[in-house]
Amino acid sequence: MKIRKIGPNHDLHEINNKKRKPYKIIFFTLIILSTAAFFGFKYLKKPPVAICLDSDTKVYNEYKDAVVLIKHSYGYFAKIKGKEIQLINQDVKEETVFGTGFFVDREGKIMTNSHVLQPWNSSNEEQEKANTTIRNLKLKIASILTTDVSEDEYQSFIERNWKIASAYDESEGDYEGEGEETSEEPAGEEFVSSNDTETDTATTDIAAAIPVKEYVSREDIEVYVKTVNIAVALHDSDEQWLSCEIEKVSEDTNIDLGIVRLIDHTTPQSVANIINLDNSVKDDASLNPGQKAIMVGYPLGMDLAKTDSGIKVQLYDGKISKESDGNKIQYSITSTHGASGAPVFNECGQLIAVNFSGVDEVQGFNFGIVAKHISTF
Repeated sequence: MKIRKIGPNHDLHEINNKKRKPYKIIFFTLIILSTAAFFGFKYLKKPPVAICLDSDTKVYNEYKDAVVLIKHSYGYFAKIKGKEIQLINQDVKEETVFGTGFFVDREGKIMTNSHVLQPWNSSNEEQEKANTTIRNLKLKIASILTTDVSEDEYQSFIERNWKIASAYDESEGDYEGEGEETSEEPAGEEFVSSNDTETDTATTDIAAAIPVKEYVSREDIEVYVKTVNIAVALHDSDEQWLSCEIEKVSEDTNIDLGIVRLIDHTTPQSVANIINLDNSVKDDASLNPGQKAIMVGYPLGMDLAKTDSGIKVQLYDGKISKESDGNKIQYSITSTHGASGAPVFNECGQLIAVNFSGVDEVQGFNFGIVAKHISTF
């Protein structure tokens, strides 16, 4: 009988490999099957069939908790040599606007209008007004703030001396903005007329002994508008405001959309149903005059929302009155300021638009950004 010698390395390694091969085959087979099952489920599964709610009341009950009242406070700020202060005086004060928004996911994201998040950029007129105010504030600060004032005293010093501040611009020889008083020279300084032939020598000597103040340069002063606080209140809440942060604002002036998000990135459990963007009407060509339009929102802000039993969202309906132009549709829903950012649904409860403006002089003519822009926003 021949005895086959097994090499200490090569042959043992070969035998072990033969034993492992079945396990390798099983392992890789399982990976392939799992991958195929995952992608098959993800891409081949049928989308859920949307249920038509078919009445205003059902639409309201389905989404009332998802629609929130937005309170946005903003003001003018100055940054002087890196030190930021808020400007509050007889020229400017902190402003508060109200709008509407709605939850679109479970991570606290709320869709609304960009002009609710940046009221100072809501129109060409508002932009011009803000720019003029910013320029005047900068000139006035430069006319009173001296370099010997410490950073910690900037705000109190400016507030105390604001009445003597001047918006006179020497480079242009006039005041900025409409309604400003005009003067031939900057306020706070006196000049000797060429007609004055006699001068009090003693007075001149005293004036010469007073040190000349050096003022902070305009280049060291930056003035701008920004958010002070933004928060939302839920339907049926007792004025409990949930803090938010602005996450995104549309750069396209034709697409009046923006997103805020709860600070904790969590949609409250009391919100039973978010507004499903996957179920929205993305084909705006299918939106025809005469079709139902239902809006859920907060027109007039707290004036209508506040009740003895808490904040209440409201429902208004009408009909589409003009075909989409690719960006917006028009409908005959009664609305006004405060309803900006409100969701607009069709008769089945599918989102068709985000309300964004109305004609102040004529009630019942309002517009909404069509839903197709939300998915690409």
